[in-house]
Amino acid sequence: MRSLVFALLTAVLLLPQFADAQDLREAYRKAEQMKAQEAERAQAKEEAIKADRESFLALVSGLEQRQEQMEKELADLEGQIESQTALRSDLQEQWSHKELDFQEISGNVRVAARDLETMLLESPFTAFAPGRPDRVSRLLNEGYFPDINDIAGMAAGLFAEIRQSGQVAIHNDEIVGRDGQRTPARVLTLGKFTAAYQTPRETGFLRYMPEGKEFVALSTLPRGGFGRDLKNYFAGETDAVPVDMSGGNALAQITQQTSFRDQLEAGGPIVWPILGLAVIALLIVISRVIFLNRVHANTDRFMGEVNRMVAAGDWREAEDFVDRRGRSGSPVVAVIKAGLGVRDRDRETVENVLQEAILHQLPRVERGLSALAVLGAVAPLLGLLGTVTGMINTFRVITLFGTGDPKLMSGGISEALVTTELGLAVAIPIMLLHTYLSRRTDSIVGDMEGKAVQMANLIQLNNQPALQLAAREAHGD
Repeated sequence: MRSLVFALLTAVLLLPQFADAQDLREAYRKAEQMKAQEAERAQAKEEAIKADRESFLALVSGLEQRQEQMEKELADLEGQIESQTALRSDLQEQWSHKELDFQEISGNVRVAARDLETMLLESPFTAFAPGRPDRVSRLLNEGYFPDINDIAGMAAGLFAEIRQSGQVAIHNDEIVGRDGQRTPARVLTLGKFTAAYQTPRETGFLRYMPEGKEFVALSTLPRGGFGRDLKNYFAGETDAVPVDMSGGNALAQITQQTSFRDQLEAGGPIVWPILGLAVIALLIVISRVIFLNRVHANTDRFMGEVNRMVAAGDWREAEDFVDRRGRSGSPVVAVIKAGLGVRDRDRETVENVLQEAILHQLPRVERGLSALAVLGAVAPLLGLLGTVTGMINTFRVITLFGTGDPKLMSGGISEALVTTELGLAVAIPIMLLHTYLSRRTDSIVGDMEGKAVQMANLIQLNNQPALQLAAREAHGD
């Protein structure tokens, strides 16, 4: 409609210009044509709008249907969500129970893996395969969950260790020798207990060091039967070989043992006086044993010969026999000789002479016993003196350096203990030997007294007429 009005106004405005060429009818006709065109365009637009409206209504209808369908799907999805949520709750609850079991299994596997790793690190067979502990080390990583292959690998490693622990084998490998240098050697493993080596120069025992995963030769070579049996076993000449059931600890202690000379040097200066006492005591004991054995030999047979001669009245032969035996220095012979010299005297005089002879022989028989007793008493006192000086040195070190390093105090403590040990070790045998020699001396003294009484009885029985004559002469005088 607006376009029609616009056409009329245009025609009115254009009339003055076309007044000369056209009339009003022509203008009206054109206006009608323009109106008809505008009406057609309006009709087309209206039809287009109607078509658009129908399509829009169809679209809206389709969308409404789609909305209804999606609402149904949404309702179905909400139902599924509810069911899945319930299922999820059930699964979470089940997982919470299963997770505890998994954590327990994982913890047990980790504990077993740690034990196996420690076993492999301390095993001497790791020296031949240093990578063995790495196979189980990953199981100890935080957050790692072992699977069935890991568990099977652990079991295989454990069974391999058990199998090797029961085997005797010889390997060609490198060891750290006694000089600290790595050297090739034949390595003998007797299970997990003992390891030995053989090089062209020597044969000895090994100590496995877990820190470096290597064998280290002991600083001391085996001696005596140990070394001989080990060499013969390497050579295949014997089936016997030394085995340290403590896994090398006993062999290590043997190599760390100090010699007697080292112990004496650790005892300090007091050791030498104690050793001097021991030497003096030993000389006294040896001399006294030799003397007592010599003077106490065959006294019964000697006295039997004297009895036979005296019973036969052959006093001169008896005196010659006693003189010949008296050269041995036997105290019994000296006592018998003194008795024969006063055979013509009365019994009291004979007994006094015999007793005097016994007293005269006692210093010879008992010589050295008092000195031996003194040495046995002085030796522990010297040991105690060494103990005191050693403790004084120990406290002096503590005053200067404190107690942080025990090695600094070991010198004084060693001096204290070694001197005490040595003093007692010297004193105890001295006292025992003193007791033994005292008993031997008492036996000889008793033998002299017995033989003296026997001699007095022989003189009394076999020289009775001479004694009576001497008594009458004395009475007549």
